[in-house]
Amino acid sequence: MTTTRRALPALLVASAAGLALTGCAAPAPEAAGLSIVASTNVYGDIAAAIAGDLATVTSIIDSAAQDPHSYEASAQDQLAIAGADLVIENGGGYDPFIDLLVEGSGTTAVVVSAAAVAGLEEDAHSEEEAHSEEEAHSEGEAHSEDDGHGHLEGVNEHVWYDVHVMGDVAAAIAGELAELDAANAAAYEQNLAAWVTELEAVEAELEAAAAALGGGVVAATEPVPAYLLAELGFDDETPEEFTEAIEEGADVPPLALQQTLDLIASGEVRLLAYNEQTASAETERVRAAAEAAGIPVVSFVETLPDGEDYVSWMRANIEAVVGAVTPA
Repeated sequence: MTTTRRALPALLVASAAGLALTGCAAPAPEAAGLSIVASTNVYGDIAAAIAGDLATVTSIIDSAAQDPHSYEASAQDQLAIAGADLVIENGGGYDPFIDLLVEGSGTTAVVVSAAAVAGLEEDAHSEEEAHSEEEAHSEGEAHSEDDGHGHLEGVNEHVWYDVHVMGDVAAAIAGELAELDAANAAAYEQNLAAWVTELEAVEAELEAAAAALGGGVVAATEPVPAYLLAELGFDDETPEEFTEAIEEGADVPPLALQQTLDLIASGEVRLLAYNEQTASAETERVRAAAEAAGIPVVSFVETLPDGEDYVSWMRANIEAVVGAVTPA
């Protein structure tokens, strides 16, 4: 699913003034070909694979030190968005700075939202409408569409860990590039086909690994890799109150922490999935408990590691899980 968004005049004036105040240099002359801006290097890598040398790709977040949930966009980011032909976001409340930049920059770029491609935003909207009606009847007021922390309620927005969805996202990107640059449509289609072939090999590896591992219970400090773990046949039984608090940077309720520690001590957990980018005192305590219980800990991150592309990264994640839970 894609959308096209246009500027809000007041925001455009404000953003232009902001650029002047920061003393940002005038933008360089436009490079040949299309300009693509992605919220993170995960989507930037996929876009680059589809576009080849026919476009310039800019990833706003390309470091594990940057958190998309709380990222504060710069004047340089707004200039990049303003000059973009295509913008790619995760959506679902994960990278809300993109929506602000699109609205404030004056861009007429097409926006591809991975969460929308996955259908998550529609699902959340439908659930929210039903919940709002109940609230309106019982309390006489409507409920907000998000949970106050940028997330859409009832969905896991970390869709890049769902390799099937990423195939659909890649197809959406290729389709938009073909619309923008019809003369090179065949090249985009060819690049897409080559990339999908590589992705299908990863999907086959997932299926084989799931059959070999035999499922079981896992725990996680945050639901970032949940789609991948589910595809591998695992059931994540971590209390939602724990993972939600970690994801939102809030204090973990004492009961949720104790329930998580009890899960770790139950002897049923085969693996602890640990998000290195949202470590805290509580997650470190859970990690220490897992290590003391002999439970393997596998690290996951939210941005593309150095030296990896999307396909090799997903393959490395699968191999890490298989290696951790397979007896030597």
